[in-house]
Amino acid sequence: MAKEEISVDVLVIGAGPTGLGAAKRLNQIDGPSWLIVDSNETPGGLASTDVTPEGFLYDVGGHVIFSHYKYFDDCIEEALPKEEDWYTHQRISYVRFKNLWVPYPFQNNIAMLSKEDQVTCIDGMIDAALEARVANTKPKNFDEWIVRNTGVGVADFFMRPYNYKVWAVPTEKMQCAWLGERVAAPDVKLVTKNVILGKAAGNWGPNATFKFPARDGTGGIWIAVANTLPKANTRFGEHGAVTKVDADAKKVSLKDGTVVKYEKLVTTMAVDSLVEFMGDKELIDLSKGLFYSSTHVIGVGIRGERPERIGDKCWLYFPEDDCPFYRATIFSNYSPYNQPQADEKLPTLYTAAGDKPSSSAPKEGPYWSIMLEVSESSLKPTDNKNMLRDCIKGLINTEMLKPTDEIVSTYHRRFDHGYPTPSLEREGVLTKLLPALQDKGIYSRGRFGSWRYEVGNQDHSFMLGVEAADHIVNGTVELTLNYPDFVNGRRNTERRLVDGAQVFNKSKRAVD
Repeated sequence: MAKEEISVDVLVIGAGPTGLGAAKRLNQIDGPSWLIVDSNETPGGLASTDVTPEGFLYDVGGHVIFSHYKYFDDCIEEALPKEEDWYTHQRISYVRFKNLWVPYPFQNNIAMLSKEDQVTCIDGMIDAALEARVANTKPKNFDEWIVRNTGVGVADFFMRPYNYKVWAVPTEKMQCAWLGERVAAPDVKLVTKNVILGKAAGNWGPNATFKFPARDGTGGIWIAVANTLPKANTRFGEHGAVTKVDADAKKVSLKDGTVVKYEKLVTTMAVDSLVEFMGDKELIDLSKGLFYSSTHVIGVGIRGERPERIGDKCWLYFPEDDCPFYRATIFSNYSPYNQPQADEKLPTLYTAAGDKPSSSAPKEGPYWSIMLEVSESSLKPTDNKNMLRDCIKGLINTEMLKPTDEIVSTYHRRFDHGYPTPSLEREGVLTKLLPALQDKGIYSRGRFGSWRYEVGNQDHSFMLGVEAADHIVNGTVELTLNYPDFVNGRRNTERRLVDGAQVFNKSKRAVD
């Protein structure tokens, strides 16, 4: 017998960006009844932030705020409206290669390499440019895309080893549709000019400038967004944990015995987990064609002034095998509140070389911190027991730390579902799995709900939820899910948190 039975028009499972996006839109539309549930008391999902006992903050991997959508901006500004809520940064990003710091992106900055390596890269780029002129077929996989786009030199120096470290899958086993339809030939003229002039290329990419919250890390954003929702419609914590999804009866069972009846279900749990909760053998078998990698997030808190060699770097890429991590973020550069204040007294745990400190007495700071990411999969196993030690050794190898640096805090957390892999088999699975769920009234959305990495950033994830709610209520097309290239190639300004109809209704009510 159910402890309690609740009925809602729309049930939302998961209070990460996607679930909160759905809830925000349902609350704004103010039509169907809705409820959002999550097993964690703190909302945020894969965009949450942990705090170590010593007071160092670490996000679940490298998150920054940059946006393709005005609606997303509206919701974030409503949640954290003050200027002092944010820091804005210029992205300062490098690739570590043969003991050099090469500005990112690597292929635009080969002027920084040795003459011999410059020749190797340009040689490959010229071949790639010539090949691109006559090629009449699309690349069959990510590896072919890399070689056609950047040439063999850049592929071997950076693109192949780096992407294997990120995805934990060889590039030949990944498809390339997620990169966009067109394979652009490299601008060999510009690269050659920069090599001759010894000049670095300018900042590139959608996140060349980005915002970061002043306090509470990335997780603080989503706690603030969740706080704009009516509490009566939220159920976060143990009593919001899902134990079963009965798709035929349109019922979800929760851990405390509560049963929620729904008309439509927006679920942001990993779709391979969802079908297990449903107990649908056919869909479980289908989902086994999806591949993912796990992510280890490692944090190191260091006593002392931030060294000159680190400077105002934001995040750094590591394609070589002298360290286990593929990316390092100087997390203390994002906000002065991401680490303890300088007058906080902390004992030294050990030096970077692993030696015991000369004194165990707590001492004052200042402090700075590094956050590292390591991937793991069945195709790239990792030594999890020694990972922290190996990462600190990697920081010394790459000259990020000196052997004598004092470590005052460490952090290591493994996230089983880290990256949804754009494998060769992915679309064959998703084009059957997602419509089969939707036929049952289930909208599986989000980074692992819809399993499309190309729309897996925070802004995309949020809008996947918003657009699912709009589709349920108004039948509108879900552009982010179905047309990633379209939304990524423009500013999406059509949807607003306060739209014209709402303004009209408010003024009409005031007159009445």
